[in-house]
Amino acid sequence: MGEKILIYADGACSGNPGPGGYGAIIKAEDKETELSGSAELTTNNRMELTAVITALESLRDKSEVRVITDSNYVVKGMTEWMPNWLKKNWKNAQGKEVSNRDLWERLLASARQHKIQWQWIKGHNGHRENERCDRLATEAIAQLRTQKKI
Repeated sequence: MGEKILIYADGACSGNPGPGGYGAIIKAEDKETELSGSAELTTNNRMELTAVITALESLRDKSEVRVITDSNYVVKGMTEWMPNWLKKNWKNAQGKEVSNRDLWERLLASARQHKIQWQWIKGHNGHRENERCDRLATEAIAQLRTQKKI
């Protein structure tokens, strides 16, 4: 297993659904990388998932990773709900199709490449990296609006 990596991730949406953005910071040894992007019509949950997926998919080697996010949706999805979704063929506790299954499948596939510890933190609470990720996400929305005039 490779080096220990910290991933901070956040998603944002202007309207839900609406234009969305995500931001992630990857810290490995003395290197730090920022990632961000946007989508014209999406949801906050999709952007939260996309932030983590994008960061994990950018890692070249199998690594020990700690994912730090303010999204209970992502953390609980990966640590509590996923085993039942898989047992029930992607059905939730109500017997309905799991929302955002396409992204959950991508996240599961990328997560299997690493040893991951999932950590939830309270959002908009002064956590330095979480605030930076939020800024990256909202700046990505602003850039999208400027480019697409939405």
